[in-house]
Amino acid sequence: MTRGRAQDLNVCGVTAAISVIDGKWKTALLWRLESGPHRPAELRRLLPGLSEKVLTQALREMEADGLVHREVHDVLPLKTLYSLTDFGRELSEALAPLSDWGHRRLEKLATP
Repeated sequence: MTRGRAQDLNVCGVTAAISVIDGKWKTALLWRLESGPHRPAELRRLLPGLSEKVLTQALREMEADGLVHREVHDVLPLKTLYSLTDFGRELSEALAPLSDWGHRRLEKLATP
């Protein structure tokens, strides 16, 4: 789904919710940020395969959607921290039952 369509008021609520977590890394970033603020380099280490470019893009989109807060400390070198906003924490909590369902599905697939 395109980001512009995600703001269409005539779209299903589930579609609107999925549009803000669409992509390979956003749910993983939400999950990692649940534990507290992280620097971008920490997030890259925690999520192997995530490039700096994609991380930056995902975090900017999540910030624009009101899910994460970016805090820049004016020290040398600059220190940037990302954390969940209340809105992002609310989304993360809403996704918990879906995560539980996904784990049950994986267990079901693993048993013959």
